[in-house]
Amino acid sequence: MKIVMLAGDSHSSDIVYNCLNREFGVDFVIMEHGVDRKTFLKKRIKRLGIFKVIGQILFTVFIVRKLEKSSKDRIAEILQENQLNNDRSYREGDKFQFVKTVNGEETADLLKKLKPDVIIVNGTRIIKKHILDIGDAPFINMHTGITPKYRGVHGGYWALVNHDEENCGVTVHLVDEGIDTGSILYQERIHPTERDNFVTYPYLQTSEGVKLEIKALYDLQQGELHPCSNDLPSHLWTHPTLLEYIRHKVK
Repeated sequence: MKIVMLAGDSHSSDIVYNCLNREFGVDFVIMEHGVDRKTFLKKRIKRLGIFKVIGQILFTVFIVRKLEKSSKDRIAEILQENQLNNDRSYREGDKFQFVKTVNGEETADLLKKLKPDVIIVNGTRIIKKHILDIGDAPFINMHTGITPKYRGVHGGYWALVNHDEENCGVTVHLVDEGIDTGSILYQERIHPTERDNFVTYPYLQTSEGVKLEIKALYDLQQGELHPCSNDLPSHLWTHPTLLEYIRHKVK
């Protein structure tokens, strides 16, 4: 089974690669560079409005960066407990290539050349139809939220904000043209401790999610995936603003 990854430049992608490579062997990794900051902000402002985006930037500067520093020991503990490895040495090998975007011609040419049996997606921008239609390989993604109720970003955090602990978890699903709307393969809940916070939830979700991806790949190896759906309402979530985070924290 030839496995190719389409990945964003993140620790999550490193963790997923190392887990899947240890279990199956990953044949190639296509990793996209991050979106230009100026272009990214312009698109987000057009979609959400300037005041919302300013609030999200302030949240990142004053909350996320602080939590990242204070949570290093907890993150290391999660990695060790779940035997996760975020080593990046694979990026120096000949089975790895950076591209400008997963939707570019360079990506299309690589996929046509590689002819994978399955494409594991992790942390990329929304993949467009002309890429999804290359070959017959399924695209499988790990989403850090229970779909379709927590599509978008920070699904675990928003579930806890909503006192919806039973839907605080992770989903592995097939990729379509929508945002986290593809058919579900597996879902699992996580159980954060008092030591966890906004920046550690994704590590808990990834630790469960890679197990689900391994199950899905074994299903595929046996010749049959098991897509399904649930009756949860559908909602798309975005990054919290500084004031939203403070308000929810007080509540």
